[in-house]
Amino acid sequence: MKSWQLNQAARVISAEGILAYPTEAVYGLGCSPYSQTAVRRILQLKGRKVSKGLILIGSEISQFRHLVNLDVVYDRPEILASWPGPVTWIIPAQPGVSAWLTGNRPGLAVRISNHPLVRGLCNRVGLLVSTSANPSGCEPAKTAIKVRTYFGNKLDFIMPGQLGNLSGPTEIRDAVSGRIMRPAS
Repeated sequence: MKSWQLNQAARVISAEGILAYPTEAVYGLGCSPYSQTAVRRILQLKGRKVSKGLILIGSEISQFRHLVNLDVVYDRPEILASWPGPVTWIIPAQPGVSAWLTGNRPGLAVRISNHPLVRGLCNRVGLLVSTSANPSGCEPAKTAIKVRTYFGNKLDFIMPGQLGNLSGPTEIRDAVSGRIMRPAS
């Protein structure tokens, strides 16, 4: 990844834009979780209901401190043992976390990514919304060309780069019960 591409991606996020970027398994759509305008754009592009909630990704646990109950994280060693890595955990949200992030859940889905481009971007801009780059009901995009096919010129930037080595979307687990909500593909 060339530094100008990472700089451009950071500028897009800072300007409340939307970008597509490679993740561990598929291309993701991302924006600042603090921009309701950008989050609504992603939901509209995907045809996704706000009630489903979204995943947030970061590069270190401290980035989530004001959004989730980190006591739950520290009480469950399997959470920290899975990060950085391809496991998303639904952790009880702090009071006042926006419903456009949590959906109809009392928790927030979060992951510390191990993908170098994602980590580099999160080190620059903080947390990102991360949802697969596809309209609801379609296969997630695995190439920048497929992202462009799905969304045309409706995105502000498509970050080039290689996907990680996973074959499908990451596992999602409930942090309180440990139950697997979505198995890894």
